[in-house]
Amino acid sequence: MGQLSFFSAETEEPAYSDLEGLLAAHGQTVRSESGTRVSIVVADRWRAEQIVEQMRAAGLEAEVTTSDEGTPLARAAPSHDLDALHAAWSTGAVKSMPAGWVPTFRALRLWVIAAGHSDEGRYELGLDPHAPETHADLATALMRAGIAPTLVGTRGNSPALRITGHRRLARLHEYVGPPPCPAAVADWPAAELH
Repeated sequence: MGQLSFFSAETEEPAYSDLEGLLAAHGQTVRSESGTRVSIVVADRWRAEQIVEQMRAAGLEAEVTTSDEGTPLARAAPSHDLDALHAAWSTGAVKSMPAGWVPTFRALRLWVIAAGHSDEGRYELGLDPHAPETHADLATALMRAGIAPTLVGTRGNSPALRITGHRRLARLHEYVGPPPCPAAVADWPAAELH
């Protein structure tokens, strides 16, 4: 067993901007008179629970509930503290990535929690199929963080950024740290290829 690393995601304090990782995936913001709500439907309950835990760590009220389709849904209560996040990630009614955005370590960790999947020595970060105009920009944002991905699945319902190669996968693992819970291990970036 190698020496334990000090992971980048653990060096930052929780912040509202961490939720940008959910918007890089397929998360949504909705603005109302009572403030902005951030929500995301995820494939597994552990993902929803971990997202809500991170929302609460940033100082937001949040809950795990179920979508109309019966899948886990993580959402923050409406808050004016999230209005700037909504404004930054919206152009009118359309989701858009802010120009020059680079994911923080904690935002990248939330992106992995929300929409990351291991796939036979590769790793995929899910994208929003309803916001195809963000896909190339998000690939560029990940490159700015030092991880060069390949855009895949753009013609289907599962677009993603695929990360391959030992160095890139090791860098992703270094950024996001260890899995947040035992249920996450199978879909977490590994420290090394098996």
